[in-house]
Amino acid sequence: MTIINWDQHKAGLQVLDQLIEEGFEGNAEREARFTELALAIEAYEDSIPLMPIRMPETLPGMIQIKMAERQMKQKDMATFLGVSSARFSEFMNGKRRITIDLAKKLYERLDISPEFILKQA
Repeated sequence: MTIINWDQHKAGLQVLDQLIEEGFEGNAEREARFTELALAIEAYEDSIPLMPIRMPETLPGMIQIKMAERQMKQKDMATFLGVSSARFSEFMNGKRRITIDLAKKLYERLDISPEFILKQA
């Protein structure tokens, strides 16, 4: 069995749900149908190209991602990192270079790798 489009995928998932609801274990024919369908669904899902996950190319870009993950505003992130809002804003806008102290906090509090920090600083 091969699934080649989204509609077949959706229909296959419905059949899987039905097999689970009705019970398929202990019935060789239903177990074989379940396994065949599950493998076809998995193969189709693996064939779909996912949106590429791009790593930010700048340190401010990485911090933006960390802010979004934590649902924080720039002012909140500045407080979290222990720097003034003005200084943090200057750094985020490329008007000020990162300090060793801020680099350490980015590593410890935001889990940004030291290699990335050093390459981008």
